[in-house]
Amino acid sequence: MPVVQCCFTNTPTAARPQFLCQYFLFYAYYSRTLLNTKALVGMSRDTFAFTSASLRSLRLEQELQDWEDARRALAHRRAMTRRPLPAAPRLRHGNERIQTVRAPPPQVRCRDPAIHNIFMCGDMKRVYAVLKDPGMVNALMETVHEEMMWAPEMGMWTLVSKVKQTSALRLAASRGHSGCVEELLFREAEVDADPGGRTALHDACSGGHHICVRLLLDHGADPDLLAVDGNAPLHLCNAAETYQCAEHLVTSGAQVNVAQRDSGLTPLHVACRRGLEDHVELFLSYGGDVTARSQEGETPLNSACAGAERPADAGRYLRIVQKLLVAGADAQTAGRKKHTALHNACGNCCPRIVKLLLEHGARADVDNCAGYTPMDCLLQVIEDYPDQQPEVVARSLLNYGAQPPSPRMLKLCLPSPATLEVMLNCYPVIPACDEWLEDIPEELLKVCLKIYHIPKMLCSEDSQHSSGEIMSSQLLFIYGSKSNAIKKQAQMFDTKLCFLILLIYYISYY
Repeated sequence: MPVVQCCFTNTPTAARPQFLCQYFLFYAYYSRTLLNTKALVGMSRDTFAFTSASLRSLRLEQELQDWEDARRALAHRRAMTRRPLPAAPRLRHGNERIQTVRAPPPQVRCRDPAIHNIFMCGDMKRVYAVLKDPGMVNALMETVHEEMMWAPEMGMWTLVSKVKQTSALRLAASRGHSGCVEELLFREAEVDADPGGRTALHDACSGGHHICVRLLLDHGADPDLLAVDGNAPLHLCNAAETYQCAEHLVTSGAQVNVAQRDSGLTPLHVACRRGLEDHVELFLSYGGDVTARSQEGETPLNSACAGAERPADAGRYLRIVQKLLVAGADAQTAGRKKHTALHNACGNCCPRIVKLLLEHGARADVDNCAGYTPMDCLLQVIEDYPDQQPEVVARSLLNYGAQPPSPRMLKLCLPSPATLEVMLNCYPVIPACDEWLEDIPEELLKVCLKIYHIPKMLCSEDSQHSSGEIMSSQLLFIYGSKSNAIKKQAQMFDTKLCFLILLIYYISYY
């Protein structure tokens, strides 16, 4: 082998063993790559009709995978055989002894799914059998799965192996097996170990396992440690069943106002957004800051008003808003986009929350960055909340200084005739029908004209009064005595307005 002899003769004597190790490693690597390529070619002949370009791409992918495996193996071998540098000599004073620091034993890695299931199921009989090996207490549990990922250097999708790491303590705590957690802690498991980016305390809080949380805290778990995603354990107490977990954390000294690393949300923000009334009361009693702002400038009051999306949860969010306002929250505080709590409450059509905010000083005529007022936010969601009394919200806004909307926005009131009535009453003069009547969808007009066929009466100026009386009689037929006011207005306004009112009331009735 002349090449090897030449390279070996030019290599220093001290580095020759390392050179030989690297040479044989790369020789084995290229030999295996050649065998894999030959096997792939043979497989293609027997099973698949690969093109030459596909075979080349597969070969390159295999070479990259093998090269990465070889690099990791070499790095691991060097780490295992690396010797620490000799300590610098220092003078000893009296009877002082020099302490020798020993390197910790290498961490055990386990990829056996059967052992993973033992800790996830909490089978104590098998747990005792596994823990006979002391290295399994802090063993690194790895799960390997394959994902399709795009490889831009090859221009194709490739199957890449992904490794997820956890620990036995995390597996047991995430499933709430307190007996298994207690046994691992008794055998000196690392309570703050975070393989995979989270600790066992994060997993226990996320699952609402308060007994495991209590055990971990009693053994010195850090209640303020942030996970790799920036969440503290209190941020993960985001469900009703996690109240006892949150209570254990705050009584153990967890910071109530700890901010999430990326979003800046505090646990009070999360509790308000999720509608967790008990959590909010707990955090406020331990000094929760109602003026804390997230990265978007949102306060807990903004989060509470934005979370009240479902009508069934409006009562819980109303009580949360009351608690925040009593604790000193400012109803006029806006986020970075100048979106106030009143904008959010109107966008969710919550009449009682809107009234409460207005009573505590919220401005009804303020614009956000998009130029929308709370009234505009209400009109845009009338179609989604026709049964949530949007007319009550509109009346409250108008009573506290909101300006009437543009006439062209009246088309958004079609799903709620009562809201249209409130809007028409707020104008000093009824706007011209030509400006907003034309915005009614054509299909709605066709449906109405099939039943009330009066186009000829609308064209005659002499018959405007009589046509108004006919429309009023039709409204009287539909709504009985409730349409008396409409009948009086029909005699005062023009025919097109009466026609619009008739249309809306008919649609709402049928």
